[in-house]
Amino acid sequence: MKIQNLAVLFIVIILPISMILNSYTESQVKTLRLQNIYDTRLNNATYDALKAFQLNTINSDTSDLANSKLRDIEASANAFFSSIASNFDMAGYNQEILKEYVPALVYTMYDGYYIYSPYTNTLDNLNSNEVIINEETGETKELSDAESLNKDNPNATYKEGDRITGLKPYIYYSCRYKYGSNDFVITYSLDNYITIQGQINGKWVFDYGYLLDNISITGDVITYRDITIHTDESLEETIYNPSTDTIESYQYMKINGVKYYKEKESDNWFSIMNGEKYPQEQFNPTTTSAKEYYTEAYQFKQRIINEYGLSELRANHAVDETGNPLESFDENGNKTGNPKFGTYKIFDFGSMNGQSIEDPSSNFNEQRLAVIRYSIEKNLSIAIANYNTYAGGITTNFQMPKLKEDEWDKIVNNISIISFLQGLNIGGKIYNGYSIITNNKNQELVSEDSIFMITVDDLGQAHYHRANDSDLIGNDKMIEGTLNINFERRTAINATTQSNLYFVPKQYNGQAILGCYSSIVSLENVSDTKNFYEYMEGKGKLAELYFTALGRERYGLYKTNNDPEKLKLKFGVDK
Repeated sequence: MKIQNLAVLFIVIILPISMILNSYTESQVKTLRLQNIYDTRLNNATYDALKAFQLNTINSDTSDLANSKLRDIEASANAFFSSIASNFDMAGYNQEILKEYVPALVYTMYDGYYIYSPYTNTLDNLNSNEVIINEETGETKELSDAESLNKDNPNATYKEGDRITGLKPYIYYSCRYKYGSNDFVITYSLDNYITIQGQINGKWVFDYGYLLDNISITGDVITYRDITIHTDESLEETIYNPSTDTIESYQYMKINGVKYYKEKESDNWFSIMNGEKYPQEQFNPTTTSAKEYYTEAYQFKQRIINEYGLSELRANHAVDETGNPLESFDENGNKTGNPKFGTYKIFDFGSMNGQSIEDPSSNFNEQRLAVIRYSIEKNLSIAIANYNTYAGGITTNFQMPKLKEDEWDKIVNNISIISFLQGLNIGGKIYNGYSIITNNKNQELVSEDSIFMITVDDLGQAHYHRANDSDLIGNDKMIEGTLNINFERRTAINATTQSNLYFVPKQYNGQAILGCYSSIVSLENVSDTKNFYEYMEGKGKLAELYFTALGRERYGLYKTNNDPEKLKLKFGVDK
């Protein structure tokens, strides 16, 4: 055969293959480009949702309370769907259509999480309410929810069997343990605060507190990691006072999520709630929050070891809802016969290589992170799998994607939002995306890296820095440590003109405190710190101010376990 013929034959064979491969390559490139675009849009919508939640909580006096928190999360979810509809508008998707492709939103909070997804409304046959059945006569009758809100009742907000998209009940980061005659539940949080309730040593126990090592108390002197904790702090904050219609600085103290302020010309104190001033006639701030934090943590440790005898509690004592040991599974879903969490001791107070229980690598923190991850993973998988029954005409099989280890690390250590978007056709494949955005500026969690330090230069100008800013080492110009959100701008409404007022709570001598650029923005002076407890070793004044601020800010947080009556007796709190 002539060479010319071979050449023609080669072209006839190769050219179609080349065209097909070129078309396939272009299709794959377009698919990848579209996937990146969708990833960006999903990230933007999730960020918008988080920013809405952050702004609402920072500017709210009641953001810690359950009903206010639900309101803020609902508003955040609405911001997500509005944002994602706006981002996808060019692609022909509106908000109602896109909702069909969002199987779940997850809001991880301090000691639990909410899942925002569809569910079927089921009315309670037992809960009875007094209902007016005759408006003319005023006749009433006790009816159950199922009776008063039946499908034929036109006034019912929700009806039996309705599909509702909203927040499911709050799920705590809890794990049940059984060993010997003990049967109890530990609820974990995003820091070292836990709640214990159940049968221990034949008695019912309900106890809670922070887990800390290395505390010693001698009289009124409290030391933590050989650092003396300041117990005579006088803190000031700038607020809008509705009774005087002015923005002024006041001495304050924070208890159970509420800040109390001292009048300038007297020893009287007051609080501000929803723009109104409430006098606190019996308020008696006899101690600082930092002192209470370390004192109560010391006492809690003694109860765990000596009274409850939980030093031998191990991870393999964890059981499921039915009381059976939790076991691990392989990639195929088969039981391995091994405990789910290992066999290590959970309450490892100062027992391993010089580590303390609050250190990130302690056994306690390993268990805490494992329980939080297991709970979220299990319930989120169920929520997404169940979404297939709500998906209408969508043929996509919604399922929980496999998250990376570094992504789980962000989720289990931060207030965060996890969003999922699945089932959209992007050409060569079906889009299956998710986004994780964390929030390090909130009223719920005081993490180790959320404490900022304030310094004052020779010209009298104050600056704030991250606690691991290397310029702070040996710096004698530091005056205070405080929470990072105290440098966020707040909004108030003028009681007279109804106009918006803007101010920053943390000021110095009536002047704004400036952020250190190399510490807050460029991060060039910030040390790579995964363990702040270890980092503060030998840091002198920096460690003193840091650990005092960390204890003070954590103790002042709102906790559902706090007993209002005890707080009233201790501090004279009225509101």
